[in-house]
This record gives sequence, structure tokens and C-alpha cells, in this order.
Amino acid sequence: MASREQLGELLEPASTVLLTVECQQGVVGPDSALPELAGQARSSGALRNVARLVSAAHDSGVQVIHAVAERRPDGRGAGRNARLFRAAERLPVQQLSGTAAVRVAAPVEVADEDIVVRRLHGLSPVQGTEVDALLRNLGCRTLVVTGVSANVAIPNAVFDAVNLGYTAVVPADAIAGVPPEYTPMMIRHTLALVATVTTTNEVLGCLGRPRRRV
Repeated sequence: MASREQLGELLEPASTVLLTVECQQGVVGPDSALPELAGQARSSGALRNVARLVSAAHDSGVQVIHAVAERRPDGRGAGRNARLFRAAERLPVQQLSGTAAVRVAAPVEVADEDIVVRRLHGLSPVQGTEVDALLRNLGCRTLVVTGVSANVAIPNAVFDAVNLGYTAVVPADAIAGVPPEYTPMMIRHTLALVATVTTTNEVLGCLGRPRRRV
């Protein structure tokens, strides 16, 4: 764990971006395609903590990017080279472009200044998407990674961020995966080796008084 002073230096609003990963209705909402994951995201408080972080980011001038995974109704461009992709094709709820399933789920709020990045392929919300170019254009040095899942997309995002030269910060109570005991193991034995692991309250405390980008 970083000290409050160290964390505060990392979380300078002008060079920090908050990334929410797959916090969409079809993944973490009441009618999720993955009810076990959705239940864990909600019962653990992770989704609520994502919402708290997003709200604080809006108040303090930290840019928010929402990464959403979706697919075209005809499936064009979607991968079939992994068991996960093939299983997703058979789920009763599909993450189809333009549907409610790919809208950011409550209680996370999307402000006008937020950026929503939608990907049609792959496992990562960073690699192979617009996110890296956007981060560079925004002057980002620190990427705060939140959302789901600790099984796949979250570690992908953290690894990609580190490989691209960003400092990754992970509020451990603002990510979720299944089974519930897997997430703390992933954090302790993997993410803690490459990212600054912290908590939602510690991040909120470092954002300080409301400041807005100009």
C-alpha cells in the first residue's frame, strides 16, 4: 500500500484518468447475462464504490472513461478464438450495440464530459481500443482501474496500462470477480506486483477539495 502522500502525488487530477470497465447493464445490472458476477459486484459494494469514485472524479476534475464491451447483432468482427467468446454467444442476454445491455449501469452516472469507449473485440478495454490514444491526448500519467471482472478484463487493463507506461492504481474494493474469494487472491498475488493497490476511501481522501479542469 502506498502512503497517503505517495498516493496523493499519483492522483493529481490533471494527469489522472478514472477508467470504469464493463460497468454496463448487461454485465452488472439486474438483468445481467452473468448473474453471479453481477450479484458479486453489487453485494460486495464494488459497483457502489465505482459510483462513488466516478462522482468524486466529476467533482474534482478527474477525467472519466467508461469502457464498454459490445457486439454487433450480426456478430461481425467478434472473436471466436477463446472459450469465453463462444460461451458469450449462447447467453440469454447479449451485449448488442444500441441496446440497454450496453448502457452504463446505475448507480454509476455518466456526465457530459465523460468519454465512453465501445469495443467489439478482444479481452482488454485498453489494448486495441481508442483508450491509449485518448489517455495520451488527455495528458494522463495515472490510470485508476475499476469495474469487472477481476478474472479477465481488469488484469488485462492493468497489464496493458503498465506496458504502455502509465501508473496503474487499483482500488481493491471497486473491482469484483467470481468466485468472491478469487478477487483478493488476484489482487495480492498478481495486481499488487504491478499496480498501486489502495481502497476507495483512500482515493476519495486524496482527491481533496473539488477542483475542475479548465
